[in-house]
Amino acid sequence: MATRKNTKPKSVPCSDCDGKGEIAETVRVGARKGRATDNQQAALCLTCWGTGNAPTDGE
Repeated sequence: MATRKNTKPKSVPCSDCDGKGEIAETVRVGARKGRATDNQQAALCLTCWGTGNAPTDGE
């Protein structure tokens, strides 16, 4: 009798961060309007929560 191997499904990379888990956010300065600068900083991808894998509905 042959047994089945339980394989983990392949994870799909997150489309927002390209599987990196981080995105680049524009740095804003100023108290009221927050003027955008030319600088950027790393931020956690909110779609995949930094895992780099696309979210699935089953989780």
